[in-house]
Order: sequence, then structure tokens, then C-alpha cells
Amino acid sequence: MSYVDAAIAPQRKTGQIKLHGPAAFEGMRKAGRLAAECLDMLADEIRPGVPTERIDRLVFDFALTHNAMPATLMYRGYRKATCTSVNHVVCHGIPGDKPLREGDIVNVDVTLILDGWHGDSSRMYCAGAVPRRAERLIEVTYEAMMRGIAVIRPGATTGDIGAAIQAYVEG
Repeated sequence: MSYVDAAIAPQRKTGQIKLHGPAAFEGMRKAGRLAAECLDMLADEIRPGVPTERIDRLVFDFALTHNAMPATLMYRGYRKATCTSVNHVVCHGIPGDKPLREGDIVNVDVTLILDGWHGDSSRMYCAGAVPRRAERLIEVTYEAMMRGIAVIRPGATTGDIGAAIQAYVEG
């Protein structure tokens, strides 16, 4: 499987947006659902003492078991199936052999390719008991995301989404 199909690449250069039908949307739903199921599977695996490399391997194995491929794997030479961002790492942290500690928070970013469609999602997990400020960060960022999602509709702009998020976070 090539990362960018030859038929798709010209559309990226022209900015042309391809309109999709019901079958394509079903493919998107399946890929998104699989990414969510992968994140669900990790819930019991993330705890103190587990290195993020182990999380990455679990995602890789899950993808192959479900006839999918991690989109990040070998993208521009990247050799991991996920991005794992621990504590102050904002995004796209690289899985490694350092074990999670009690109180760490870790975001796992998963993008799986299923039948040519990308399912891209991430989720925040707690390694054991976390400080109240970390819990609060997770709560506020989740609610901010939901507020942004709530304003999405035909004609809405990314500015509308950003404004909803900003109003909640600053309010």
C-alpha cells in the first residue's frame, strides 16, 4: 500500500475537494470506529510501570489483527505506530522505553488505515492516581473539544469552532 495513491496526489496540488458518497462515508465510519476501539483496548493497559513503547506495540498488533495499518508507520521515516505524549509534551511524542510513573497523564494518538480510509483519534489516559490539576486539565480540554464539536454544521468556519472553545476556556 502506498501512502498517497497516484489518483489522489493531483487533487492535493490543485486544492480540488472530492465529494464522497454513502459508500465512502461508510468506509470513513469503519476506520474511525476501529481507531476508537483501539483506544478503548488501551484503557486497561496504561498504568504506572508500562513504557510507552509497549503501548505502541499494542496498537501495532491491534491494527494488524484488524487488517489495518498504522498511518504513522514509516511516514517520512517515522518508525512507530502511534504518538504518545506524556505530561508536558503537547503532541506527537515518540514512544520509548521510559516507563510511565504514578500520576503521569499520557495522550495516545492513533491513525489507522482501513480499506484505504484513515481513522484518526486520540485519547488522554491517567497512569494511576493523578494530581487534581491534571484531572482538571483533562476535564476542561475535553469539554472545550465538545463545545467546539457542538458548533460544527454546514457553513460554520474554523473560526466559529475556535471561538466556542476560547469562550469556554476563558469564561
